[in-house]
Amino acid sequence: MHVLDELQARGFIKDVTDLDGLRARMDEGPVTFYCGFDPTSGSLTAGHLLPLMLIAFLQRAGHKPLVVLGGGTSLIGDPSGKSTTRTALSPEQIVANLEGQRPQFGRYLELAESGSPNGALLLNNADWLQELHYITFLRDVGCHFSVNEMVTADTYATRLKNQQHLSFVEFNYRLVQAYDFLHLYREHDCVLQVGGSDQWGNCVAGTELIRKTIGKKAWVLTTPLLMTAAGTKMGKSEKGAVWLDGEQTTAFEYFQYWINRDDRDVGVCLRRFTFVPVDEIAELEKRQGEDLYLAKARLAWHTTALCHGREAANKSLATSLLLFDLERYFRFEDVVPEGEVRPQPDIPTASISRAALTEGLAVFKLFVESGLAGSGKQAKGLAQQGGAYVNGQAMDDPFQSVTESDLRDDGTLLLRAGKKRYCLVVPE
Repeated sequence: MHVLDELQARGFIKDVTDLDGLRARMDEGPVTFYCGFDPTSGSLTAGHLLPLMLIAFLQRAGHKPLVVLGGGTSLIGDPSGKSTTRTALSPEQIVANLEGQRPQFGRYLELAESGSPNGALLLNNADWLQELHYITFLRDVGCHFSVNEMVTADTYATRLKNQQHLSFVEFNYRLVQAYDFLHLYREHDCVLQVGGSDQWGNCVAGTELIRKTIGKKAWVLTTPLLMTAAGTKMGKSEKGAVWLDGEQTTAFEYFQYWINRDDRDVGVCLRRFTFVPVDEIAELEKRQGEDLYLAKARLAWHTTALCHGREAANKSLATSLLLFDLERYFRFEDVVPEGEVRPQPDIPTASISRAALTEGLAVFKLFVESGLAGSGKQAKGLAQQGGAYVNGQAMDDPFQSVTESDLRDDGTLLLRAGKKRYCLVVPE
């Protein structure tokens, strides 16, 4: 399958300048393409996954990516979709954010350091933008832009219509982004820019600048906005952004974000955010109700494996199976690729005397011995308030006896205190 056909099948393409021409150019051989990322924070988020995965699919098809980190353009601030001027970041903060983002690209892309002929180059546009001379830039680049046309673009027209402040700095953003494309064409033979649909006007301005200055053809391909079936922005949870950085969003939290997607979003997410073949996804989409849990688990495993590695994905899956009794719906082996080994769940464990369990152990004593309660009084209060659970069952009587007959199939007891504190109790 041609990569453009696969991208269309997976829902990556919203608009392309001359799709047939781009297909013909790709058929001649690998192309160099670029995508820009703003260093507005020290980590990428799940909201960046659509362009990241688009780059990854193109690279896997043999094309060469240039990842352009906006160290220069971020000093200006992209006005797209904003009703007010963005708060400018300091040069020091931009550098720190760039360094935080750099290693995250290596999880999804093969980087040039690997020696691969189409390894991704990570570039910082500050390296060439800060070398520009203002008068020369106005003369050589500014002359190709019509203010009459620019003020009709949505980004600028909306601000002007609503009498909202639009700084001259922001007004220059389109020229600077267009110049990025021209520079990359000259220096790297880059003929394609990919990005979000909100960047369409800025991207096309780059192709026009290339045509007007050096008489060459270049292309733009944009992705649709990343929205859920419920109409909310993909990549955000109740806590806020879902970060690709494991310190800000743990691997387990990341796994939970994906396994809890709306049923209507599962197929879309599998196509866009994993490399699972489209025919396999089509079969998974046929599942309904509780049977769809397997598709959600595969989505969560593949997305987590890409972001945090297979070991973290395996541990997150094993932990989820235990904590949420998911083996009612699927087994570990049903989710992971062949050869993956099931690890121990990532939750605290405690030992208790099997003899004590044979005789019967009061709930409050069990919670004290497990470490989930600091005292008998605290444990009794926890149970009486409905916060003590044994194997998923609320134990509101702190004196109720727990015995060997309560052990799970694996010979353990799963305790929960409140909503988030767990302990796996192992009799010895």
